Amino acid sequence: MKRWIAGLAVATLLAATSPVLTAWATAPGVWLTADVNRDGVLTAADDAGKTSWTDTRGAIFLPNLDDDERRCTVDPADLETPGPAVDAKLAACNDAADDRINGPRDTADLAPLKIDALRNVSDDAIGTVTITPADKARAFPAGPLTARQLRHGVHLALEGRAIVRDPAQWDGQITVTLSVTDRGRTSTDTVRMRVAPLMLQNDLQPAQTVLAAKPTDGPGWWDDRPPYQPGVPAEWRPFARSLQKATKVRFLTGTPRGWKDMWTQDIFEPATASMPAVGGPHTMRILIRSGNVWDINGTDTPRLAGRLIYRDLRGPDVGVVQELSKTASPGLDDLLNMGGNIESLPPYAGYPHGRVLYGSGERHPDKGFITMVTSQGYQPSVVIDTSWLIVGHADETTHVVRADNARGWTLAVADPRLAVQLLRDVQRRGGGSQQLFADTNFPEKPTVDEVLRTGLADNEAAAGHIDQQLKILLKATGLRADELVRLPVLFEQVKGYGLLRALSPGLVNGLSVTDRQFAAPDPHGPELNGRDVFRQEAERALGRNGVRVHWVEDFFWAHLGGGEVHCATNALRDTSRATPWWVSPGGSAASGTATR
Repeated sequence: MKRWIAGLAVATLLAATSPVLTAWATAPGVWLTADVNRDGVLTAADDAGKTSWTDTRGAIFLPNLDDDERRCTVDPADLETPGPAVDAKLAACNDAADDRINGPRDTADLAPLKIDALRNVSDDAIGTVTITPADKARAFPAGPLTARQLRHGVHLALEGRAIVRDPAQWDGQITVTLSVTDRGRTSTDTVRMRVAPLMLQNDLQPAQTVLAAKPTDGPGWWDDRPPYQPGVPAEWRPFARSLQKATKVRFLTGTPRGWKDMWTQDIFEPATASMPAVGGPHTMRILIRSGNVWDINGTDTPRLAGRLIYRDLRGPDVGVVQELSKTASPGLDDLLNMGGNIESLPPYAGYPHGRVLYGSGERHPDKGFITMVTSQGYQPSVVIDTSWLIVGHADETTHVVRADNARGWTLAVADPRLAVQLLRDVQRRGGGSQQLFADTNFPEKPTVDEVLRTGLADNEAAAGHIDQQLKILLKATGLRADELVRLPVLFEQVKGYGLLRALSPGLVNGLSVTDRQFAAPDPHGPELNGRDVFRQEAERALGRNGVRVHWVEDFFWAHLGGGEVHCATNALRDTSRATPWWVSPGGSAASGTATR
């Protein structure tokens, strides 16, 4: 980005290039310029329409929530302290929290403004810049502007201090007002600006950094094949090794007591915020922390693992935001406040920036959290019912994959009926005694005959729910049923809850490394002629779309805990080729209401 504000910290005064103004006594000539035409520079082309803001014209600023000088530290003792005070402190530290520009890198995060030179003001002239609402942004240099500054013209830098959380409270727009008082009269000029929205990435965009959890040192936790303990993730090494064969991975270490919360996908959802700049958009990553609040020993406490993203990921050009539940939600409802329940559909006709996809139903996410995620204005939401699943996440049944169709993508979907069909084929060919999960350390290894004899009702129930999801998704996207990529997944009922979960590893619940490389959980299905029939079907179905499958061993690390590869990983993706959010080609819809 052009370093147009070199020396801003000491309010460098630049000679103005505008014509000499008419005498102050007859026409003050107060003029404030912002990047209204969104080309990254301040010129006369920005003059028209500057006092209003529309989707096609109006200046933009970033929420300056990163930490360019890495001054925000996390005390190790804070990571497991009960209560919300630590979380409020962590969220309050960012570049917008102080009253200075945080080094040269922070310069690029500020939006340019310019005051034209007022050559005929008296020595008593005073200029002020005010922002409404006052708590949403600030301008540098701060304080009154002197006559000397006004005569030379002033370059300002505007720093955003907030994001849109609820449009009913604030729609993201501000008014910047320049007032100049001289010889007993005051003249003003204004510009209207908008904060950049948080835009979710999508799974067709290549992963630049893949993240996964790593256990802390301790007896037994590093063993390849420890004894099975319900609810305790294990066999991290097989998971890590197989994941590393698919992609480079950055492993994040948990806390001594909290490492078992290894659901990296579920603690945050990656997004970006961007504004126009010389040479192309300037982009900041904004990580949306999950809204989880848990009752820990009688104290409502935000999910402890969420604090790790402040420690490990916040920094230059990476900020964190949170909108936490006010109190601990009912256990099963709270599961829907996680990143695994927040997905996105890539762009398609009418939606140049894609759409937010999330699950709700009889159980639903926290209102404040989901309102923040879905009210940014440029990625209208699609809502599917996931409340029939014990975990209840959108990533359990669908995943975006590339396709050679008009939109360039389709959906991979979990198909319980296909899984049963494959089992019947194995049985028909004499393989009824073949075991599922035969090559795992899991003590329960049902045979094909046993599953077909006892598990069909659960599978058909899951299939019916997925049918209802697909009705919504096909209508919302315009996809045809024959474009879907169907992957075999068996489901079972969770005793005592009446809800369902994946019995066999959920093949859709994997990680797209690129649009052609997919890291999927090893299904450990029954074999026919020495080949896992679930693996074979998934490779064939995805291969028709040009997608190569990399198998990841997650049975003990994630599957038995209710998740898969996608749940146990996260990815920061390359969004540089995305259409900027302020561009809506062909008059396409930039915003809208939820589809259910």
